[in-house]
Amino acid sequence: MLNWKEIDTVLLDMDGTLLDLHFDNHFWLEHLPKRYAEEKGLSQAEASNTLLNAYHEVRGSLQWYCLDYWQARLQMDIVAMKREVANRISLRPDTLPFLAALKETGRAVILLTNAHPDSLSLKVEKTQLDQHLDLLLSSHSFGAAKEEQKMWQALQKKIGFDRATTLFVDDSVSVLNAARKYGIAHLLAVANPDSQKQPALIPNYQNIKDYRQLLSAIRATPR
Repeated sequence: MLNWKEIDTVLLDMDGTLLDLHFDNHFWLEHLPKRYAEEKGLSQAEASNTLLNAYHEVRGSLQWYCLDYWQARLQMDIVAMKREVANRISLRPDTLPFLAALKETGRAVILLTNAHPDSLSLKVEKTQLDQHLDLLLSSHSFGAAKEEQKMWQALQKKIGFDRATTLFVDDSVSVLNAARKYGIAHLLAVANPDSQKQPALIPNYQNIKDYRQLLSAIRATPR
């Protein structure tokens, strides 16, 4: 599937790629609308429609991922509300074996997430994900989301990766498209980001449902 002989650096998304996306889907589509309805005196349907329209306005921009933006716009403590359902934060079952194999073979393993730093901190607190990575980066530190070319340019300046020997893994087609446009040579799509939903292949990309299928190939090609 992938030519591991050509891969030295692995850039990994977080939500849906290393963590189960169920937490985020539950929070934004169920828990937050419920709490918003309670605080604003709206029906559940009214709250959901209001929030879905608000999401649509900024989807794909850094604001969509920014907890400060949502806290100011909704006048609610988003981080505190995330903690109310933080028991749903979990690693994918195939994540740790995958990360272990990458580290064993000497590859640089870097988290590259659109998640706000406060969200990243909460998820690291719950999963200890940082113990298995060389570097954790939020696109907020670059002032642009992964969907934007200027984020990739800023990332290049910061860590100096070689596009020809880099693998990027994500569950978002718009983000994968941006990485392809920037010239990342090796791309892998996650077809089952949410454990509570049916897998859905992302067209025009190699897809994976279980990283454990890759372990033997990874270990056969140490750096």
